Amino acid sequence: MTLTEQHCSTNPPALAADAIDKLLAQVAGWAVIDGMLRTTFTFRNYYETMAFVNALAWVSHREDHHPELLVTYKLCAIGYNTHSAGGELTLNDFICAARASALYAQRASA
Repeated sequence: MTLTEQHCSTNPPALAADAIDKLLAQVAGWAVIDGMLRTTFTFRNYYETMAFVNALAWVSHREDHHPELLVTYKLCAIGYNTHSAGGELTLNDFICAARASALYAQRASA
């Protein structure tokens, strides 16, 4: 089952370093920086940026797993970690990263 086919769980355990490495290979363009799973997506204009952010907010609400966002005119920087796991990375972070990437790819093909 791919990451985008999975759903977030309540109180997931923190991942070991080897599990993080395996999952990181499944989310192209993402990196672990300062303990967070991070990426930045760029857009043509503010409208596209905000449309993406609003769609991501809906996905985040549905999964009950919310990222840190930095939103500017033409970019959205995203960071995931799991507060209930002490700020560590969990499977939930990778599920949401994969869903965010799929959402971005869908936007790019429209």
